[in-house]
Amino acid sequence: MTFEIGIMTFGEVTEDPVTGRMPSPRQRARETIEQARVADQVGLDVFGVGEHHRTDFVGSAPTILLAAAAEATERIRLTSAVTVLSSEDPVRVWEQFATIDLLSAGRVEIIAGRGSYTESFPLFGYDLRDYADLFREKLDLLLKIRERNPLTWSGRFRAPLHDADIAPRADGGTIPIWVGVGGSPASAVSTGRLGLPMALALLLGPVTYHEQTVELYRAAAAQAGHDPATLPISINTHGYVGRTSQEARETMYPYFAKGMLENNHQRGQGFPLSRAAFDAQVSPGSGLLAGSPQEVIDKLLTYHELYGVSRALIQMGFGGMPQKEHLAAIERLGTEVAPVVRRETAAVPERTA
Repeated sequence: MTFEIGIMTFGEVTEDPVTGRMPSPRQRARETIEQARVADQVGLDVFGVGEHHRTDFVGSAPTILLAAAAEATERIRLTSAVTVLSSEDPVRVWEQFATIDLLSAGRVEIIAGRGSYTESFPLFGYDLRDYADLFREKLDLLLKIRERNPLTWSGRFRAPLHDADIAPRADGGTIPIWVGVGGSPASAVSTGRLGLPMALALLLGPVTYHEQTVELYRAAAAQAGHDPATLPISINTHGYVGRTSQEARETMYPYFAKGMLENNHQRGQGFPLSRAAFDAQVSPGSGLLAGSPQEVIDKLLTYHELYGVSRALIQMGFGGMPQKEHLAAIERLGTEVAPVVRRETAAVPERTA
């Protein structure tokens, strides 16, 4: 598999810790489309938009942002990062992404997730006690919609479908569906059994954090009759590409720390991140993809060697980084990092077990 490199964003609306300015939602929405355009122009492979339902994000309707990005780009693949499928209607998810697929001439993907941020569950009338069952059932329905049309289906959480015509169909007949996994062994095993690509999320921790996750995924895939060598794995993490190591750290830290404190509420509250803790997280043995172009290259190659990943999605700019610095990092990722990583991984046999 050719190694793919891309970026993703949550579109945070966060007060700038350096200038004290608060961007407007309109500004962040327009900047998101500009990020997609620049990523496409510099040769990156994937652009993703996350889904959050709070006023400090503009990504409550990522399909609309991805549709706008489809019109602003020509080649780059467009994905959710992630679609919180547990609180969505899979029929509507398919209709929306298939429409974007038509607009983009077959460039759309879905990363389906359970939702680490859970504000969408009460918002749309779902009980968190059904967290795992909701995802299983809705992923089953989404996969069946992809497989055939018309469709007859019944489940626990949604009205049954009887010979339902679900349209439009995808431009190329299908849409790649990945499953977002944060480290849960059960999630990795179920994804492997289904033979679906796995998008690994790594917020903070050692670069080796997901070794067992990957092993369980590949073992489950093999036991279910799937060839692990054909199943893509992605690493999705935060980062920043600076001209130098020091510039990357100095630029990223205040915004990343602000984001971790104010935007990263998930199931509790954000937490303070000291500069020393941040520096430890961008060291060679830790997971963040931050540093000079060569440092980011080296860590991507480490991920490839450890896990056999064939894709990396980097969330740059978390915590409301100004657009100028964000775009500069996107350009370095596309022009200085990606070509080297593609060349180096093409010469290395992929790990399958």
